[in-house]
Amino acid sequence: MLTVIHNYTVLPEPLRCTGSMDSRELRFAQAMIFAIEQINNSTELLPGIKLGYKIYDSCASIPVAAHVAFQLSNGLEPVFYPDQTCSQSGMVVAIVGASGSTPSISMSRIIGPFNIPQVSHFSTCACLSDKKQYPHFFRTIPSDQFQADALAKLVKHFGWTWIGAVRSDSDYGNNGMASFLEAARKEGICVEYSESFYRTNPRSRVQRVAEVIRRSTAVVVVAFLASGDMKILLEELSLNPSPPRQWIGSESWVTAPEMLRYSFCAGAIGFGIQKAVIPGFRNFLLDLSLAEVALSPLLTEFWEGAFKCSLEKNAAEGVSVCDGTEDIQTLQDPYTDTSHLRISNMVYKAIYAIAHAIHNAVCENTNNTTRCDGSTRTDSQQILSQLKEVSFSKNGYHVSFDANGDPVAMYELVNWRRGNSGSLEMVTVGHYDASMPVGQEFHINRDVTWMEGGTQVPVSVCSNSCPPGTRKVLQKGKPICCYDCIPCPEGEISNATDSSDCTPCPKEFWPNPERDTCFPKPVEFLSFNDVLGIILAAFSVGGASLAIITAAVFLRHRKTPIVRANNSELSFLLLFSLTLCFLCSLTFIGAPSEWSCMLRHTAFGITFVLCISCVLGKTIVVLMAFRATLPGSNVMKWFGPPQQRLTVVFFTSIQVLICTVWLILSPPFPVKNLTIYKERIILECALGSAIGFWAVLGYIGLLAVFCFVLAVLARKLPDNFNEAKLITFSMLIFCAVWITFIPAYVSSPGKFTVAVEIFAILASSFGLILCIFAPKCFIILFKPEKNTKKHLMNK
Repeated sequence: MLTVIHNYTVLPEPLRCTGSMDSRELRFAQAMIFAIEQINNSTELLPGIKLGYKIYDSCASIPVAAHVAFQLSNGLEPVFYPDQTCSQSGMVVAIVGASGSTPSISMSRIIGPFNIPQVSHFSTCACLSDKKQYPHFFRTIPSDQFQADALAKLVKHFGWTWIGAVRSDSDYGNNGMASFLEAARKEGICVEYSESFYRTNPRSRVQRVAEVIRRSTAVVVVAFLASGDMKILLEELSLNPSPPRQWIGSESWVTAPEMLRYSFCAGAIGFGIQKAVIPGFRNFLLDLSLAEVALSPLLTEFWEGAFKCSLEKNAAEGVSVCDGTEDIQTLQDPYTDTSHLRISNMVYKAIYAIAHAIHNAVCENTNNTTRCDGSTRTDSQQILSQLKEVSFSKNGYHVSFDANGDPVAMYELVNWRRGNSGSLEMVTVGHYDASMPVGQEFHINRDVTWMEGGTQVPVSVCSNSCPPGTRKVLQKGKPICCYDCIPCPEGEISNATDSSDCTPCPKEFWPNPERDTCFPKPVEFLSFNDVLGIILAAFSVGGASLAIITAAVFLRHRKTPIVRANNSELSFLLLFSLTLCFLCSLTFIGAPSEWSCMLRHTAFGITFVLCISCVLGKTIVVLMAFRATLPGSNVMKWFGPPQQRLTVVFFTSIQVLICTVWLILSPPFPVKNLTIYKERIILECALGSAIGFWAVLGYIGLLAVFCFVLAVLARKLPDNFNEAKLITFSMLIFCAVWITFIPAYVSSPGKFTVAVEIFAILASSFGLILCIFAPKCFIILFKPEKNTKKHLMNK
């Protein structure tokens, strides 16, 4: 359309269209005429009534569309009937159009106050579903809201999370893209850029949009553009091709046959209105005589442009005169292309919808006979009411409107691929039916050809998927689809791709090295299968065997002076207690149980007190024996064998009492220690009462120190009768072992705590048996000449 600058001093010139005719739009107009002629010849629909029409060219211009709306509203223009001219002006009862959303919006606002219903075949803006603003608007093409949802699901279906977006800067593009972006956001799709332009913008604006597409990292581009705008963009991109892009198209351009000439868009996919078959329509389009063409300015312009001739006899120089020999049958043009009747069928259905509304308003069915009263004056308000109730099928396609004036949304998924001839062609590869349950709307029944003819789905992501065992961390200042993959923290896993968070394993579980699965933590305790457990058990059994062998030696030589001189009864009791000390260490090996936990500490405490009580008794005997040799001393009378036994029983009973109180009030119990090691469980015995445990150890230590002091006091007595030096050395070893045991016990982790305790038991037990009994056994077995009373008394 020409842009006119008004000076407001003279009347403006009539609005005029410029540029070449859109043959596709001409086919839409012919579809309207074809449908009206069918209805006028029908004996079932509006019998006896003829429909008239008036066709205007809006030039895809808002001012022209507004001007047309005013002309149709005043009802003063003559109406054209096929084969005759109406004798009077007719009131417009319905309007079909326009082909664009913005012109339709302008028209709807103008004709709305006159209650004239408007049925559009190609206006898809979701905004037109608002009945508060557009109460008289209907359409046979689905709303862009459905298309936007379908496009978002399509992008999600193929795993594209990083896309570019281009739209027409119009109601169609802006509203359609807004609906798509909202649906994409809900699907977790990120948009790298969203650019807009309109066909009337300066070329620099289009160049900027093209440059954004070239430089972007998003492989997939969603184009919500009118076909005219898309053509301008592709022309610009063809001058300096961008890297391969996967185009996702809206209905407006992806099903336009004239767009197939842009070969670098091979692999484009998008949703289109279902293809239709209109019987007889192709013959109607091609049945044009030169005389018929001359009667219509639109057909004249088309004919002259298609065949490069002029219908005027005084044609310009170099231009031939159309003589009727032109063959429209062989013409390759969108007008003659009926292989993809999509929008033409929308026009066809719109005409039939209006006809059915008029039929329901003026016709009655009586005795299977339809009678229509042509004299009844029908106003637009009646047609508006009847349009809301319309429901019929034509050529296998159902037509009805919901409360918003929209039809049921059904699309075909169209794919651009190269045919056998090498040129691009549209192939239907799937369907989308919005009436199906959620999750079942989308169906692909053929393989899709992608950009550059590829068979593999292109990858368009800002960041690669995070594998299991990692989590997503958003990159600062970027959309949520741009992230880094960070390994899960210690003790946590993620078992799904693209996890945003890691999940802690349960307390008794630990992740595998890949951190994608939780496995039960290995349970650790000092077992008889461990090398350390085997070694300690061997020493324990060996120590007990040594004590038993020593007792056997002493029993075999019990009447020899060296055995009799060292209080054989206490010696045998000491060897018995040492045997128990060695064996009690075995209770510390193996899986802790309720009974073993109580047994190991109490058995250890009682046997060691019994052992030290015997050593203490022997020490006192040595002291008392030498004091008894003094004149007038009767000390041994008060510390004879009965008193020695009583001393051992007394000291031991105190430990038994401590252990009994400990077991009654707060006994040891098995527990799973989860704090020392994060990756494994330590099965150990909890003390129950730390006071009870340290009371047992403290009492042992007290007796050991007391024994050590007495042994030190007796160390200078005559050697041959004196065990004090051996007792002193054994107590020195005993105290050293248990003093070092305390920090080692506290600081040793896990099963090594038990190992330290066993080591202390074995070391102190070996210290006692070796220091006290080894010298005597050596004399008994290897130096029998010294095992005489004379040798013992020589000093």
